[in-house]
Amino acid sequence: MPGLTTRPYQTVLSTTPRSWPCRRPWRFWLAVIALLAGSETLADVPAQPPAPPVGRVELGGDVPRVDATVACMYPMTGRSASYGRDSIVAIQLALEELSSDPGAPRLRVIVDDSRSKASFAVRMAEDFIEQDNADILCGMVSSGVGMAVSRLAKQRQTIMVGTDHASSRASLEEGHRYYFRVSSDTWYSHAAGARYLKELQDKTGWRKLAFLGPDYEYGRVAWRDLQQALDQNDVPFEETGTYWPKLYEPDYSLYIQSLLESPPDVLVVSLWGGDFIAFLEQARTTQLFSRMRVANFDAGGDYETLVSLKDDPPQGLILSARHHVNWPPTERNRQFVTRFHELSGRYPSYSAQGAYAGMLTIARAIRIAGDVTDTDAMIEALEGLEIPLPKDPEGYVSYIDPDTHQIVQAQAIGTPVANDQYPPARVMLGNWVVYGAESLKPSPALVKKRRGKSGG
Repeated sequence: MPGLTTRPYQTVLSTTPRSWPCRRPWRFWLAVIALLAGSETLADVPAQPPAPPVGRVELGGDVPRVDATVACMYPMTGRSASYGRDSIVAIQLALEELSSDPGAPRLRVIVDDSRSKASFAVRMAEDFIEQDNADILCGMVSSGVGMAVSRLAKQRQTIMVGTDHASSRASLEEGHRYYFRVSSDTWYSHAAGARYLKELQDKTGWRKLAFLGPDYEYGRVAWRDLQQALDQNDVPFEETGTYWPKLYEPDYSLYIQSLLESPPDVLVVSLWGGDFIAFLEQARTTQLFSRMRVANFDAGGDYETLVSLKDDPPQGLILSARHHVNWPPTERNRQFVTRFHELSGRYPSYSAQGAYAGMLTIARAIRIAGDVTDTDAMIEALEGLEIPLPKDPEGYVSYIDPDTHQIVQAQAIGTPVANDQYPPARVMLGNWVVYGAESLKPSPALVKKRRGKSGG
């Protein structure tokens, strides 16, 4: 393989950031020192929780000795900073695994703070391509940011691997040959959610449904996905309201009051991260959970949210996420969760599994294509690529749909049950209902319909 090096990996190399990302540069050095302490001697040093990174860091090999430069953008500040923090640890974990394989390509991975701002991330991506000679763009948590960078990737004919942002519009209406995604999107999660609601309706006879989601790309597309999936499953319902708080909304009291004045039988929420936690904390001081079932099918079952529930979750919660620390109960998932905990001192969010999947997918595609600079060969390698991942139940291997470039994975939905195996969480999801990956794929007719329309 061109440029293949067999020297041991350095998991963090960044020592000369181009510009200080904050007013307190000493915090950056603390982060680098902490990460370096966990690099080449990871197997020998007891895990110590690293300081949160606050700016550009580099992981993997150095320029003359690598096969590819991968440039990732994650939030490292603000309410969603934990997703960037977990993604960096997961990338370290993936590089560690690749370094033990003499046939694996060597990667240099740059990670910087997207600040959850689309225009800022686009300028950053342009700098990655022009100044860092990035071969592949990756990452992004916010769908608005991911969509903006995807358009740049198309314009610059640069491959982009989405690891977290989930708007299905990115792979359907706006899908293009340079864009691939390696975690479940809003279609897959809400296709599973619609089937869960159908089965719940058969048991309880619910009829009234409301939706509450963040007022931007992700929330709007999630609602459309749920409506289309309910329609495909012939689920009759009366819509009692849709509610659109802004992203990072601090106060949900008006929305909660409105829901109580016109209560549905089921409220589907698509808030994520700290927003969903804040909503739960504010809603549980009211009668909301005694008046309706509350479901969050895409991000609600994240580990961070389960920690926030302590040992007294609200009644009637129905949750899922793009990865779970306790499902599937496979050796691959146990190894991923255990090693992540050894490296960081905490359990992974779903964004971590996405970043981990991204690095392994990129490495496997380079291995098949032989040269990351051969873009056509890389695209051919990625289309239909099979990649075993922690989210795969026994006997199944994730793969990238060659038509939509979206990874095809199963979705598990559960309810909170007492479980102290992953502290500080006191509950985990259980009572699983699992929907097979192939059964969740959008039909060719739906793909055609969505690509014939724009907007959401």
